[in-house]
Amino acid sequence: MKKLFFILVTMLLPMVASADAVEIDGIYYNLISKGGANIAEVTSKPTGYYSGPIVIPEFVTYQEVKYSVTSIGSYAFSHSGLTSITIPNSVTSIGSFAFSHSGLTSITIPNSVTSIGSGAFMSSSLTSITIPNSVTSIGSGAFMSSSLTSITIPNSVTSIVSTAFYDCSSLTSITIPNSVTSIGAGAFYDCSSLTSITIPNSVTSIGNNAFYNCSSLTSITIPNSVTSIGKNTFANCKELADVYCYAVNVPSTGDDVFMDSGIEYATLHVPANSINTYKTTEPWKNFGTIVTLGDTPGLQKCVTPTITYKDGKLSLSCDTEGVEYVTNVECLDNKKFYDNEIQLSGKYRVSVYATKAGYEDSDIATTDIDVRGLKGDINGDDEVNVTDIVTLVNIIMSE
Repeated sequence: MKKLFFILVTMLLPMVASADAVEIDGIYYNLISKGGANIAEVTSKPTGYYSGPIVIPEFVTYQEVKYSVTSIGSYAFSHSGLTSITIPNSVTSIGSFAFSHSGLTSITIPNSVTSIGSGAFMSSSLTSITIPNSVTSIGSGAFMSSSLTSITIPNSVTSIVSTAFYDCSSLTSITIPNSVTSIGAGAFYDCSSLTSITIPNSVTSIGNNAFYNCSSLTSITIPNSVTSIGKNTFANCKELADVYCYAVNVPSTGDDVFMDSGIEYATLHVPANSINTYKTTEPWKNFGTIVTLGDTPGLQKCVTPTITYKDGKLSLSCDTEGVEYVTNVECLDNKKFYDNEIQLSGKYRVSVYATKAGYEDSDIATTDIDVRGLKGDINGDDEVNVTDIVTLVNIIMSE
């Protein structure tokens, strides 16, 4: 399978710059004028590759016409010898294979970027990357075979597509946000340095081979939200010792989901009222030890978080160290209105619970906040209103 993925991706390489590309200060662009807008796309060099540090400007001028640089095109810096790159806030997309096979070791993507194309950083020397909350789309194979050691996926992303982190053998940790609802086929295939994985409560399906051959994986936490797990999803994970499955209804899956992972020597932790079903259902019944989550030695419940609001800032804390917070903010002004103007009172209900691998989720903490008359002008418009709470939630989710 690994060979097949490689062939499917690499058969598209290489590509060269458009014949109409123009050079401006050492960088090549495709210039487009349409609908009254003049935009520029960074493209690859007609011959050879870029090298050294590159600073992409926000605007370029060609023949006295000013163009806004809005994208980095497909293959633009593929196979390049880049040492660093600065991307302006005018750029909204990074094209397919844009930095594939490049020597770039780190990159900061601005908050203006909303999409990262397929294979964008495939086989690159990238060891670290900051992905902003503006990114909503990450293409298949985007980080395949890169040198990444860790990554945090922003909560603006709703799915981890197929082969996104395929063969990232140096990846030791990854944070998957609660915005993600699905993990695609082969998403973490052959990530041989991952030791544990916690799947958030938002995920409902895990694709085929998603964690195949994660040979260092010792612990897996599967939430109650998961209803289906694909073929060979956790196959060949030979160091697997504990699987914490919170699903009350046994997830549907093939018999091969844990193939060659030595589950006869591993422990499965499941809800008490479902243990008998797990004990009679393939392949779950093949675990060497099956216990209830409540009976697990040392298993504790996360302490209920505390919510505080002071001087325009909402803070969450928990006495259980290393937890993740799952939050919900509800505007209490939602009601029926019959006029064409709606006056918002500034009342909000905040709820949160804490979750951690190997722990039971905490109870839900809830509090009502009325920002009227409080020092809560977060966005600096001299008013305390709904836009401040939106800004506040964005700040919390990005931290």
